Amino acid sequence: MTAAKSSFTELPTIDISDLACDDLVRRQAVADAIGQAAREVGFFYVTGHGIAPELIAGVRAAAKEIFALPMERKMAYYIGQSKSHKGYVPEGEEIYGSGKPDHKEAFDIGFQAADDHPFVVAKTPLIGANEWPDVPEFQSRVLAYYDAVFALGHRLFDAFALALGLPEGYFRSMVTCPPSKLRLIHYPFDASAEDVPGIGAHTDYECFTLLLADQPGLEVLNEDSDWIDAPPLKNSTGEEAFVINIGDMLEVLSAGTFVATAHRVRKVPQERYSFPLFFACDYHTLIRPLPGFLEAGEASEYQELSIGEHMWSQALQTYRYLREKVTRGELQLPERARGTNTFGHLKKQAQQKTVNNP
Repeated sequence: MTAAKSSFTELPTIDISDLACDDLVRRQAVADAIGQAAREVGFFYVTGHGIAPELIAGVRAAAKEIFALPMERKMAYYIGQSKSHKGYVPEGEEIYGSGKPDHKEAFDIGFQAADDHPFVVAKTPLIGANEWPDVPEFQSRVLAYYDAVFALGHRLFDAFALALGLPEGYFRSMVTCPPSKLRLIHYPFDASAEDVPGIGAHTDYECFTLLLADQPGLEVLNEDSDWIDAPPLKNSTGEEAFVINIGDMLEVLSAGTFVATAHRVRKVPQERYSFPLFFACDYHTLIRPLPGFLEAGEASEYQELSIGEHMWSQALQTYRYLREKVTRGELQLPERARGTNTFGHLKKQAQQKTVNNP
């Protein structure tokens, strides 16, 4: 069951403050607006989210401090040295479907799992200790922001459940120790970097993403294959809006009712910082279309897979250090690994290229 999507020219804005109230009718009204945006666009702004301005200021300060360090200090926390795929990601480390390295640097932080958690003990990919740099207040600022936005993610997941006609807490038990990642991303200004993507066209691997950015550059692909600007937005009180977008796994769960919309970041004149939190279910959660989202007798195009298996396989195909390990035979793609660009509009474009270029 796939949604009929409109060819949008801008992202809708939804005030979600009523998600925090005790009245289910009001929460359902917000969820219905979210559901419409998820069906028709796959991207939307949210205001009334309750994230304190001082938390946002704190994570911005932390990002500017870490990325201002000399390269040799940043590389001391290189993600390729991490046991759980966290830490510093230098420019050019990630390569998406275009084959061109990204024009950005990042620092990745994950869910704080205890050392004795069964997932950590079992050396589950993507789960484990963070790489905390020796920068004053970095850990406290980043964790405070992570915790607040992660809590917002839980509220949004409840709203997605209501929007899909499910009990409000349907997804809660699936999110206990997830590989949900916060990225601090820095896009350096480079006047000579013509036609170089900050991040190439892609969909997000997880269920959905909560993004805050300080400069324009984000573009979203519509049904006509036009790239639509999604600049930073503030409401009438000056509150910064978050951008929410559907990821691969929510597309699978809803059998395409919600579609993982392709997006990219283009080079902009300004230096740019952004902070996406990729909200995921627990690593071993099996993802398949939920009951009632396929017509009677309709075959699903979505093969069952675990959310962690999908995230890990996408990382193995994207990060340079992991691609090299796969090439050397040190790591293997999961048996059910899907290629990149196999969800949402990117899937449609790949299918069209196959038809046009058999």
